[in-house]
Amino acid sequence: MRVPYSELEDRMKRFRARMDEKDPQWEMAVIFTKINQYYFTGTMQDGMLLIPSDDDPIFWVRRSYQRALEESNFKDIRHMNSFRDASQSLDKIPDTIYLETKSIPLALYERFRKYFPIKDCKSADPIIGMVRAIKSRYELGLMRKSGEKHQHILEDIVPELLYEGMSEARLGAELFKIMIDEGYHGVTRFGMFDTEMLLGHIGFGETSIYPSYFNGASGNRGLSPAAPLLGSRKRKLKKGDLVYVDIGFGMEGYHTDKTMIYIFDQQIPREVREAHRRCVEIQDEIADMLKPGISPAEIYRTIIGGLDKDFKKNFMGFEGHQVKFLGHGIGLVIDEVPVIAEKFNEPLEENMTLAIEPKRGIRGVGMVGIENTFIVTPGGGECITGDNPGLIPLF
Repeated sequence: MRVPYSELEDRMKRFRARMDEKDPQWEMAVIFTKINQYYFTGTMQDGMLLIPSDDDPIFWVRRSYQRALEESNFKDIRHMNSFRDASQSLDKIPDTIYLETKSIPLALYERFRKYFPIKDCKSADPIIGMVRAIKSRYELGLMRKSGEKHQHILEDIVPELLYEGMSEARLGAELFKIMIDEGYHGVTRFGMFDTEMLLGHIGFGETSIYPSYFNGASGNRGLSPAAPLLGSRKRKLKKGDLVYVDIGFGMEGYHTDKTMIYIFDQQIPREVREAHRRCVEIQDEIADMLKPGISPAEIYRTIIGGLDKDFKKNFMGFEGHQVKFLGHGIGLVIDEVPVIAEKFNEPLEENMTLAIEPKRGIRGVGMVGIENTFIVTPGGGECITGDNPGLIPLF
């Protein structure tokens, strides 16, 4: 499905406006990364998007120019064999260019400078992040579709898949097939540097609080040290387990994020139920605050300040592996801005989308809690991934 030209035009217009606001003297920005390419052009190729401040943008494509023409409604797509072709088309190369400094490898930067001999570069990442954070009607439509499928899979289908003796890896494999059949775009993307993810975190019992290199509240052992992803082949489901499933879903590039907990034995300790219930309450409290004008930092301080000392222990992680956020922006990647955390002081705006995920680790049990995806509205967060509180019983 092609991204409409009007959508691409509006994105570029908003980017230019934010650039003008941040730096009225800016001359050029260059986009290399595939996700940002897709956002501004509607296709992902080996190439670069040149955005002059005083002229129309040009998408220079090395490979595949043909595919770019077939997939994109972008106005000006040109073929290049190397950066030289693009540089020779310019009358003047600015001394300073805005780049995606968080993502570009040094080797690529040096190849670029061979033909674009700039003296300095500045980061375009914060500007691009805030432009992407506010979703259009087109984007919200895709995310709502993703949320409906996500809800159906985790609330209706997963309980029918689980059986005693099933491995975490087997659950992940069966889930992936079902997700593809339901319209999943096939990848759970993260913007975090050098971060791989396959579906998300799937864990039985204490697996969900096992340490993970991933910057999230939960963990898992994964397939092996070489691929700490998906779930373990060895860990089998048994009576008394909590089943933890935290996965992304997405359609046409746009993700939703959702976590659901299942009980493979209804006789679980009261303290576990109470900890889970409190996490659901926290999610609802945060959702009520997801209104334009409030800052993520204010939300974070309000929630953390209202927790008692005992509950804070192992909240948003387990024994030294706690994270210092309560939710995150989401869209073309799972981990967009804004983040519900300290130092995120820029106010929320209408139609931002965030995944809210209060969770708590419990020794001998695993991770309890919840996660859903919300849209910022004047009346508070609109949940698009369902309202089931979790602890779904398995029979």
